[in-house]
Amino acid sequence: MIPLHDDNPTTIRPYVTVAFIVICGVAFLWQFSSGPQGQQIIAYGFGAVPAVLFGHAELPPELYFIPPSLTVFSSMFLHGSWMHLIGNMLYLWIFGNNVEDSMGHVRFVVFYLVCGIAAVFAHALPNAESQIPMIGASGAISGVLGAYLLLHPHARVLVLIPIGIIMHTVRLKAMWVLGFWIALQLISSAFADPSKGGVAFGAHIGGFLAGLALIPFFKYRKVPLLPRRAHSGLKYRE
Repeated sequence: MIPLHDDNPTTIRPYVTVAFIVICGVAFLWQFSSGPQGQQIIAYGFGAVPAVLFGHAELPPELYFIPPSLTVFSSMFLHGSWMHLIGNMLYLWIFGNNVEDSMGHVRFVVFYLVCGIAAVFAHALPNAESQIPMIGASGAISGVLGAYLLLHPHARVLVLIPIGIIMHTVRLKAMWVLGFWIALQLISSAFADPSKGGVAFGAHIGGFLAGLALIPFFKYRKVPLLPRRAHSGLKYRE
């Protein structure tokens, strides 16, 4: 199930959402242009390595570019492949603008980064000895998805559903699309082996839960949670 578009208007221009997409895009072009070895150096130097983050290991001098605490932030803007980047940016583009609309530009920056931090630690704490770097905006974007679920559960989302070689499109309520997404993360997490690398499903779940928990404190007071119907077109700005 691949989301393509949501039928949910906004009242502001999503400058921050666009800025995050641009930053991630530029960062990936930098990674990609550095070649395979350079990409690995960047991943270890700027990715969040749990063992390094908690002081159980140290990076060699040639990989030490910034203090480990700052990799919690830098890791959010790096990606491992074109598909990793495109998938994350698609979700951010579809769902980020409405979450930004619900709280304004400045609060959205803080909300996004805090969700990303929560996601990093949700992955790192259970894997404190791991020396595999974690990179990607997935955790922060998962927080956006959690917020969207509470803000716009009845918004219609156009999704692409592949059935064999045939592609079908259908409009579903956001609660079903995002419910399916988080269920998939939970199931995948249950069978994943973090020691072998791969997708950090724990970060996705942690970011999503952070978004659910934080949206009541970041949204404008007039913005309802779990409304009974889709977006009414009312302006939220305060």
